[in-house]
Amino acid sequence: MSIQAAQRMGLQCLSLDESENTPASQIAASTVGSLHDPEAIAEIFRACMLVTLENEFVPAASIRRAAELAGREPDCIIPGVETLETIQDKLKQRKAMTLHGIPGPRAVPIDDDGTLAVATLGFPMVLKSRFGGYDGHGTRIARTQEDFEDLKIHWAGGGWMAEDYVPFRREIAVMVYRTAEQIGCFPTMETVQTDNVCDLVFPCDSNATGLAMNAVRAVEGYGLFGVECFETERGDILLNEIAPRPHNSGHYTLDWGGISQFEVHIRAVLGLPIPEPDGVPAAMANLLGVLNPGAWQRGLVEALTQDPEVHVHWYGKVASRPGRKMGHINAVGPLARERVVRAREAFYQAWQGQASPESESPKKP
Repeated sequence: MSIQAAQRMGLQCLSLDESENTPASQIAASTVGSLHDPEAIAEIFRACMLVTLENEFVPAASIRRAAELAGREPDCIIPGVETLETIQDKLKQRKAMTLHGIPGPRAVPIDDDGTLAVATLGFPMVLKSRFGGYDGHGTRIARTQEDFEDLKIHWAGGGWMAEDYVPFRREIAVMVYRTAEQIGCFPTMETVQTDNVCDLVFPCDSNATGLAMNAVRAVEGYGLFGVECFETERGDILLNEIAPRPHNSGHYTLDWGGISQFEVHIRAVLGLPIPEPDGVPAAMANLLGVLNPGAWQRGLVEALTQDPEVHVHWYGKVASRPGRKMGHINAVGPLARERVVRAREAFYQAWQGQASPESESPKKP
């Protein structure tokens, strides 16, 4: 979707992915290679004037080495390598936030037998892999000492941290952009998670924009960032995590009538002026993979039959797996949240349990 935004501005794009048939490769030039391989990344540096990320899991060390191999300065990638390095290590990220006064859960490393974590935080506590976790992967809750010991199989090898357990009322998120001349953000949105995966996004009556912008400053970030927060029963807002890329909580901007997060992403990478984001209140529902899917086009038909004014976005991923983000639906205007939920239910009912797409692929229009 960032590539599509760039193409509308007349830009040519090249993507690197570990698979041959990807959503990005279907619409622009692509190359296949490991996201951990400096030489594969170096090919992108050699071919492109500017480089950016679709996810935060390309190791900062590999990017540094790739820049050396390509004879490029690392500052041709947005976000910066130092920012990425801080965000990739959740403990380092948390320390940066604490240093800059951003409220959030206390965090300690689990580098010993766990004594420090238990003595500092007590129970319940959240255990997190410091590197690579997302959508609940690499996160466990220890409510008792017995839980903590049972989870030792995960944390005993190192690379884990412990955080305060936050009994939050809801989760909220803000998309923030920052260039050398500007910093700004999209509205605060409420996000609903199902099985640790973002499921539903809609406008929030709380305001976390100030905290979110400060969080981006704390990691010296430039580009586009998704800032995830907890809101407690008392109304306190605490930082959860930050992602240096387009984010589920901003997908609604494709249809809200103002600038989209994807165009902002491209403008931020290029250092171009960014107008203040403004649009009609909107809601988004993720389309997550299911077992035994049928032809997804049936879902498209039923969702639009249910509500002709919703917008279905299908990503073109090859395989459907439970919990995998396959697409999303946006609704704009009055009752957007209720409408997008109904449209998604119609999509699922038509998509799941039918004959496979290969056996009855619709003809191209």
